[in-house]
Amino acid sequence: MSTHRLNLHLVSDATGETLNSIVRATTVQFEHLTIIPHRWSLIRTRFQLHRVLDGLQAEPGPVLSSLVDKALRSELDMACQKLGMPVVHVLDQVMSMFQDHLGEKAAARPGRQYTLDADYFRRIDAIHYVLAHDDGQAQAGIAEADVVLVGVSRSSKTPTSFYLANRGIKAGNIPLVPGIALPQALEHPSCPVIGLTLDVQALIDIRRHRLRMLGTANNAAHDSGEYTDQEAVTAELLWAKRLCASRGWPVIDVSRRSIEETAATVIQLIDAWRERQRKAAIARDAATS
Repeated sequence: MSTHRLNLHLVSDATGETLNSIVRATTVQFEHLTIIPHRWSLIRTRFQLHRVLDGLQAEPGPVLSSLVDKALRSELDMACQKLGMPVVHVLDQVMSMFQDHLGEKAAARPGRQYTLDADYFRRIDAIHYVLAHDDGQAQAGIAEADVVLVGVSRSSKTPTSFYLANRGIKAGNIPLVPGIALPQALEHPSCPVIGLTLDVQALIDIRRHRLRMLGTANNAAHDSGEYTDQEAVTAELLWAKRLCASRGWPVIDVSRRSIEETAATVIQLIDAWRERQRKAAIARDAATS
């Protein structure tokens, strides 16, 4: 079956991340489709919209829109109708549901999800936290974490921590190294501790790729040592899993998970931990009253 190439215009009055996520989630379901994306972000005036319409006329294709301004939407709809191109306003159904349920009209103000509010500053604070506490740094600050990720070297702790930070979650991460004692803060942690692990061969491949990227003579020597030796890596992963089990720390296998999927599981475990803490507090209060 031949591959279809499709111009797809993504028109947003904000950053366009919502549309990007929708496109990623849907186009992967079509094996014979190649998307040529045309991204039009921060479209908030008629002058800016006219650039979009010129681009649409030059390279026609379906349109996904997250515009909320009624006048801009109307002009985009008319242009697409003239070109015979479909346009989908991706927020409409969800907006309609809320309006019907709440009995309140949507404000229709562009970019409101990116205002400098408490959530925004929480995300910035979380990113600063990850930078300061990456790879076991500043261990005294672990008590401030919302979650601590542990795992052997190259088990995706850092990228997962940064993804969580973008969700406003302060994630510390600490490497597990045989023979190296855990930090004192993990003896009685004030937040959930979650282990990350992966297949032996997957870890070896990641480590070898890392060494090739660094590309030094010392790393070439390192490559022949325990860092990528299959027997040593197998023993290292088994030791780390047993350590987590002995502490009652849940472990996520990230071998076939994206960073987004790993982070989603971490968030579920954080929520479950907080719910247990809440119920335990209620039980303690009931016992003392």
